[in-house]
Amino acid sequence: MEYLEKGSDWISQMAIQYGMKLVAAIITLVIGLWVINMLTNAINKFMDRRNIDVSLRGFLKGMFNILLKVMLVISVIGMLGIEMTSFIAILGAAGLAVGMALSGTLQNFAGGVIILIIKPFKVGDYIEAQGYAGTVSEIQIFNTVLKTPDNVTIVIPNGGLSTGSVKNYSTEARRRVDFVFGIAYGDNYDQAKDLIVRLANEDSRILKDPAPFIVLSELADSSVNITVRVWCNAADYWAIKFDLTERVYKEFPKDGLNIPFPQMDVHVHQ
Repeated sequence: MEYLEKGSDWISQMAIQYGMKLVAAIITLVIGLWVINMLTNAINKFMDRRNIDVSLRGFLKGMFNILLKVMLVISVIGMLGIEMTSFIAILGAAGLAVGMALSGTLQNFAGGVIILIIKPFKVGDYIEAQGYAGTVSEIQIFNTVLKTPDNVTIVIPNGGLSTGSVKNYSTEARRRVDFVFGIAYGDNYDQAKDLIVRLANEDSRILKDPAPFIVLSELADSSVNITVRVWCNAADYWAIKFDLTERVYKEFPKDGLNIPFPQMDVHVHQ
C-alpha cells in the first residue's frame, strides 16, 4: 500500500511538473504563431509603404515568416525540457540528409535568390525561357509563375531559370517589327516599295526615327522577297504586326502586285 501511495505521488508530481510545461509550451506556441502572423502582416504593410518591388515583397515575407517559426519551434522544444544541444546536433544531421535528398529544391531556392538580386525580369514582364513564354505574375521562393496570353498558368523552377537563357520582351521601351513580303517575278519592285512606304507613313504608331527599312532581300524559288523593318513602342508591336500584314495583303492586288504562292513546273518527256 505504501508503494502504491509513493507511486501515485510520483505520478502526480511528474504530471504537475511536465503538465505545466506542456500547457505553457502549447500556450507559447499559439501566442507565438499569432504574433508571427501580426509581424508578417506589419512587415508586408511596411514594404508596401516603402514601394518595395512586388517580386521582392513576397520573397522577403516568406523568408521572414519561416525564420520566425523555426525560432518559435526551437523555443517551445526548450520549454519542454529537451536538451537543445543534442536537438541542434540531430537537426544539423537531419538537415544535411534532407539537403542531399532535396538538392534540386535547394538549387531552386538559390536560383530564386539570384533572380531577385540580379533582376533579369520582374513581375509584369513578358519573357521567354525554358521553352515557355508568358507574363511574369509571381516570383516565388522556389518557382516563377507565368501567365500565357491564352490565360494558362506555367510554373517554372527557379534553378534552371537562373542559369538558362531568358528573353525579356519588356525591358526596352521600343521594339523593331520585321516583315517579309513576297511579290511575283515580273512585278514592279519600285512600285511595291513605294506602296509599303506609304502604308508605313500612314500608320501613326510606326516611328519616323529610325525610318522604316525596306530592301529587296531575296530572289526565292517562287517570289521576290522584300524585307521590311519598322520601329514602334513595345505596346504596339503585335497590333502593327497584324495590321500592316493585313493592309499589304489588301493593297498589293489593287496596285496590280501579285502575292505568289509556292509552285512547281513539271515537264513530262514522252
